[in-house]
Amino acid sequence: MWNKQKLSPFSGALFKKVTQLIESYIEQGVLVAGERLPSERNLAKELQVNRSTIVHALDILTERGILVRKVGSGTFVNEQKWGLQVYSTINWRLPANFYQHRNNVYQQKVVQVRQQMAHICDLANGDLPTNMIPKLILPHITSHEMVAYEKQSDRLQLGLPSLKQQIANYMSTQFAMTIDTDQILITSGTQQSLFLITQGLLKPGDAIGIESPSYFYSLPLFQAAGVRLYGIECDEEGITLESLQKVALERQIRWLFLNPIFQNPTGCVMSNPRKKQILAFCRQQCIGIVEDDAYSGLAFDAKVNIAPIKKFDTSNQVVYLGSLSKYIGRNIRIGWMIAPKEIIEKLANIRHYIDSGLSILPQLLAEEYLTHHYQTHQKWLRQQLKHKANQLMAWFNDYFKGEITYQIPTGGFHLYAHLPVNSAAQELVILNQLLSKHIIVSQGIEFGDNFGSIRLSYGHFKENLI
Repeated sequence: MWNKQKLSPFSGALFKKVTQLIESYIEQGVLVAGERLPSERNLAKELQVNRSTIVHALDILTERGILVRKVGSGTFVNEQKWGLQVYSTINWRLPANFYQHRNNVYQQKVVQVRQQMAHICDLANGDLPTNMIPKLILPHITSHEMVAYEKQSDRLQLGLPSLKQQIANYMSTQFAMTIDTDQILITSGTQQSLFLITQGLLKPGDAIGIESPSYFYSLPLFQAAGVRLYGIECDEEGITLESLQKVALERQIRWLFLNPIFQNPTGCVMSNPRKKQILAFCRQQCIGIVEDDAYSGLAFDAKVNIAPIKKFDTSNQVVYLGSLSKYIGRNIRIGWMIAPKEIIEKLANIRHYIDSGLSILPQLLAEEYLTHHYQTHQKWLRQQLKHKANQLMAWFNDYFKGEITYQIPTGGFHLYAHLPVNSAAQELVILNQLLSKHIIVSQGIEFGDNFGSIRLSYGHFKENLI
């Protein structure tokens, strides 16, 4: 495993060869998350290089967060990816930490259950159940008209004007916000919006802050772009100002990525005073905010505060991301970005050069939904999800005899619970017990949390399968 011949496929100075060798071992799964490397002295002896060369290589990998050094214990492959910087490459190879799921015993069993069992209660599935997706019928349009639209793709690279107008109307009705359609970019969903932001507004090595825990933590695109993620501690209202101040000043955060309304995975909702505090601090420190609003139309009670941070933004520092995937299903991939016109045009140009643009069909379906269906459908959807959330909590309380803790969801898709365990081994016992009943959940470690936390998407709760 460690010998001089292993360095020959790599180029550059010796320390670079050693760095590339260790990276390749991690990417291939030869070195797994948490594994201890040989000592510096032994590595130098095996690879027949100076110890200073080994120290230099390990320093680089430690600085990038791929390795972790523990005084008195040695050097280990990082189990987490907080602060990890992975340089973007042409072939978009995944960074080392993404291989840890291969060796996650629970995840391996989940794959088997999904493949072998016909009837499962998949509470790890964060998508809208098919029986809750509305039936949309396209307005009368001929194939010639469709072709004519597609031929105008260059002119329509910001999106269909009529759909942009419906989104502006939606923002006005939902949040009493006035949005200029020139500030709206139609995307194929939040993932594309985030990708464009990483390509157009970030550069490798940039430090960004996200909630801890957060679904942003699980997205490969941040690591593919070579940016560093830093977690901001949360309470029941989302990130705390104190934690943001500490991390922002220590790590020189350039952007803050937030999911403030029914946050994924915790389900928490940020209060208006907290939003204004965060916004004021970010303005003072010249930190941009990317706000992902996927669930605001799913409040169980009209009293729940669903106003986006963007509503309080008077200096154009918030990039707002909206999406319909949680309302009409993930197959009709339509989302939107609201930002200053010059940013919108810049990101649209980036997409134009790497993609052929947006298809007209999903845009027409999204326009149909926003024009004729969303109010009645979202009202029904809120009722269904609230009922399923109550069913899940009733079963949960009975199954765990009140020994599990969680914040009662007030909307959205997810319930985040804390198991009565003191170790990862105890957590695995409980997860296996649930799996034996064909119940699948998401582990907190997928969102950057520690052992003992699980996310349950109650849209897929089926009482008859429990």
